[in-house]
Amino acid sequence: MWDLEGKELQCWKGHRVTKIADLGITSDGKHMVSVCKDNVILLVGLESKTEQIILEDEVITSFVLSADGRYILISLLNQEIHLWSIDGIIKLLHIYKGHKQKRFIVRPCFGGLRQAFIASGSEDSQIYIWHRCSQQLLGKLAGHTGTVNCVSWNPANPHMLASGGDDRTIRIWGLNPANVMKHNDEGAVSNGVNDCNCRT
Repeated sequence: MWDLEGKELQCWKGHRVTKIADLGITSDGKHMVSVCKDNVILLVGLESKTEQIILEDEVITSFVLSADGRYILISLLNQEIHLWSIDGIIKLLHIYKGHKQKRFIVRPCFGGLRQAFIASGSEDSQIYIWHRCSQQLLGKLAGHTGTVNCVSWNPANPHMLASGGDDRTIRIWGLNPANVMKHNDEGAVSNGVNDCNCRT
């Protein structure tokens, strides 16, 4: 790890770090997260100097951290996305299924108000959106003509999503005003683009 001036601050070596396939740092700067083997996520406490691992049964292709740094989404080659809590005790919370991923790296993301939703690209040229807490598949967005490699929810606008695909296009998605409906009693919008009241 280097500072902005190029000075090396820390270095990790050893058998546990055979390769780095993906890497990120939590928003509070306290933890570094990396894919250090095909099916292993390494969490390093930058202040506490501690190390923890998440061991998956399948090959990890990518991960993304939540905005608050408490959760991690892990994309796997078995066509599943796993949501883990990394705040204190590490535990698997939810599994999202339905998208297609067998060959390529497809990056999911958190999104919506309070990051209440999970979105992912797919090798069938669609975007899949799940309710984060219930794991329910809310819908699929069609428009790309090749694998959708990555998606990113607008952090300032919970109703806007961007996607990039092998068709060499970046597409911006938003709400159809005609489909906007009132909140239901649980606090979630019935068209699946607003909020969630789950507790973990």
